[in-house]
Amino acid sequence: MLWIKTLHILFVTSWFAGLFYLPRIFVNLAQTHDDATLACLLGMARRLYRFMAPLAVLSILLGLWLFLGYGIGSGQGWMHAKLAAVTLLGVYHLACGQMLKKFEVGANTYSHRFYRWFNEIPVILLLIVIALVVAKPF
Repeated sequence: MLWIKTLHILFVTSWFAGLFYLPRIFVNLAQTHDDATLACLLGMARRLYRFMAPLAVLSILLGLWLFLGYGIGSGQGWMHAKLAAVTLLGVYHLACGQMLKKFEVGANTYSHRFYRWFNEIPVILLLIVIALVVAKPF
């Protein structure tokens, strides 16, 4: 089980690197008006999103393996809260994919300021998950 936990932490860390960086690319996409820069940033965003998807899947699958392997049952409120936060991270990941599609077709409707705030969501969710796992408050 320790190898599964090790791989889970590796894939979660890698997934979060993408969750932190992709919205920063969106900030730059929302600010640029140069076609060459736009094409370069879109290419970076596409490649990063494609890289993030398997990391997200592996993180979640290995997390479920740990969940089932340790037999964490219904009396663990902190785990249910963690699973809710991970679900929100999955929704955030998919929202990033939808935003990328809008950038690709030139239909972005948000400002660079929106993306700067949007970029803080995974930081907050990561803090919540870490606090729940370490402190197990309920």
